[in-house]
Amino acid sequence: MSQTKSPLPREVADAYVDDLIALDPVTGTYLGVKESSSRLPDTSPAGQEALAELQRATLAKLDEAERQPGADSDIERRCARLLRERLTAEIAVHDADEGLRSVGNMATPPHSVREVFTVTPTETDEDWAAIAERLRAVPTALAGYHESLAAGLERKLYASPRPTATFVEQLTEWADTGEGRGWFEDFASEGPEALRTELDEAAHAATAAVVELRDWMRDVYAPTIEGAPNTVGRERYARWSRYFNGTDLDLDEAYAYGWSEYHRLLAEMKREAEKILPGAETPWVALAHLDEHGQHIEGVDEVREWLQGLMDQAIEQLDGTHFELAEPVRKVESRIAPPGGAAAPYYTPPSEDFSRPGRTWLPTMGQTRFPAYDLVSTWYHEGVPGHHLQLAQWTYVAGDLSRYQATIGGVSANAEGWALYAERLMDELGFLTDAEHRLGYLDAQMMRAARVIVDIGMHLELEIPADSPFHPGERWTPELAQEFFGAHSSRPADFVESELTRYLTIPGQAIGYKLGERAWLLGREKARERHGDAFDLKAWHMAALSQGSLGLDDLVDELAQL
Repeated sequence: MSQTKSPLPREVADAYVDDLIALDPVTGTYLGVKESSSRLPDTSPAGQEALAELQRATLAKLDEAERQPGADSDIERRCARLLRERLTAEIAVHDADEGLRSVGNMATPPHSVREVFTVTPTETDEDWAAIAERLRAVPTALAGYHESLAAGLERKLYASPRPTATFVEQLTEWADTGEGRGWFEDFASEGPEALRTELDEAAHAATAAVVELRDWMRDVYAPTIEGAPNTVGRERYARWSRYFNGTDLDLDEAYAYGWSEYHRLLAEMKREAEKILPGAETPWVALAHLDEHGQHIEGVDEVREWLQGLMDQAIEQLDGTHFELAEPVRKVESRIAPPGGAAAPYYTPPSEDFSRPGRTWLPTMGQTRFPAYDLVSTWYHEGVPGHHLQLAQWTYVAGDLSRYQATIGGVSANAEGWALYAERLMDELGFLTDAEHRLGYLDAQMMRAARVIVDIGMHLELEIPADSPFHPGERWTPELAQEFFGAHSSRPADFVESELTRYLTIPGQAIGYKLGERAWLLGREKARERHGDAFDLKAWHMAALSQGSLGLDDLVDELAQL
């Protein structure tokens, strides 16, 4: 009798994706799985535990898979290392009951529930029938989330008060967009008349659930956690830092690196600002001058089209010279983000079959006039050659990797590091010679350095160095962090406030941009040293973008070998 061959790590990883989609149809929708369109995940404590049980069982299967012949090949080894690191980090977060206090202005279960509708197919009546069913699932999903937070209250596992207050404001906006109806009702209004009654009733019930959650958050949750700390401390921060960066960072070294980048960038910004407004007291005075007198795009539709043109132009000029792009990867769409979210632009990757392309999203925050200096390098980051080229390329080469590596196994710092590297690459390649655009790029780089400083500094309550021009010798607080960030950013006050709330919501994530960029640059430099004059940047880019995700702990080593 023949024996069944035991699976190798890539097979274990891909089986995990299938099992995860069954538990989390939001993930299924982002991957383009049609059957997921009508469902939402179980956000209750029982649902969270079911996911953790799947992760533990998968780790046990991985133990066996790594003992199989062929498991030591490079492609199996990379996948196994990623899967083990990701699942271990995710279980650590779950076992610390972080899911019982997931409150903030982004990346919470209710945000996921709402945002998945923006990527759910809407082309046919059948699609809209699935949406109606998904809308009917919203009350149960929000009730499960309520149950999780209530369990957290019972155990005195409190979210941060400031992000909680912001979340209540967001729920209020979701409940009434200003037209006398909620966001879900606005969304459902685009559906076919044949399903009008069904969609309206389901959307109305979803809005009622939002109101119910908002009222409980405002009247019960927020008063209960009043006085709780807004920051998480070193132990929780280290856990979240591992989750977002794929490595156990030396947090004090990373904090010092953020300051070194701050001083380097400040000197460069001063030189660039002198070209725009000679004698400006600070670079941000020059940027404020550009807010009034620099290049602008007028109108929401116009800025969407302008950003689309910027990405189309980048593809045309980079393809064949510094990248080799497959046809599906060449398509990316510019979109306007739905209201009621965080202020930062973002990207959503394509579905696995590319039927839904990669998309960049611009939150307008009520604006209709947009300074160009603030958009050019940001769209190199979000779109091309940033997030889109990496995540769409992973999708394109999924068959050579594993489905897990190409999709849900992503490490935040790897992706954000690549996107920040992409901004620097465009500067290196001469795409940012315009003084306005280049000062905007440096301002964006400074924002990422400031993130390292304030995110680590305020959560660990570190001391501000003696050579800092800002409150030397004092210890960080969220209030000082917001003041520092506002003084070293061209962004408006509402953006700065949203950013600080974001850092309190998802500690350890914001540092991955600069630390990830450092890893990408170091890996490139090591590869260049290894190959000497034979180093081919285009070939290196495509090999680097085709190896799937890696944590920062082994990203540099793998990049150096390409």
